Amino acid sequence: MTRRPVRPDAVLVQAVIAGALSFAHLHDLAEAAGQTGWKAWAYPVSVDLLLVAAWHRLRALRDSGQSARSAWSWFAVALAASLGANVATAGLLDLGDVPDWLRILVAGWPALAFLGGTLLVHRPTPGSEVTTEPEPAPDPLPEVEREPDPEPGPEVPAVPALPAPPTSPTAPPALVTHARKIAADHRARTGSEIDAETLRSRLGVPYPLAEAIAAQLA
Repeated sequence: MTRRPVRPDAVLVQAVIAGALSFAHLHDLAEAAGQTGWKAWAYPVSVDLLLVAAWHRLRALRDSGQSARSAWSWFAVALAASLGANVATAGLLDLGDVPDWLRILVAGWPALAFLGGTLLVHRPTPGSEVTTEPEPAPDPLPEVEREPDPEPGPEVPAVPALPAPPTSPTAPPALVTHARKIAADHRARTGSEIDAETLRSRLGVPYPLAEAIAAQLA
């Protein structure tokens, strides 16, 4: 198997050269504004990352048909920072004596870039919204054939309820004790047991109650 010859892509080479020059200009401007050491190298990375993130977000919103105004705004901010650094380092600005307003812009760039990156990344991606499908309706229950009602039979006459048997009246214990004394006195005088009628007349109570007391005394 023969390998295909590697041919350099002119567009890719041009992009690498342009990116390297822009990176160097941003580094030189940040260093001239008082950001020394690793901080001067971090500024070009921050600007380029915001530029790429805004362009990626812009394309995603445009492909989905949504408004890309916010992505355009952050893309313009990152592009202005990159172009501004390129123009400023072209001899139009004395890097040995940077004005105060430029120092303020360079010092405030990290917060601005962090805000822009956060808004671009944490916005919902088009098409990622969760859509809830309606639940299918339950299958209708099968109809159960209803059995015909049974034909009414001959009416049975209702049997009248029998009256409850009469209950014997209950005598209070005190009245029974008094009746015992009367019965003992009657036995001592007559030598026979007292009957219900005599007990009724001596106690002054109804005959059924006197009969019940006499049964208890027997």
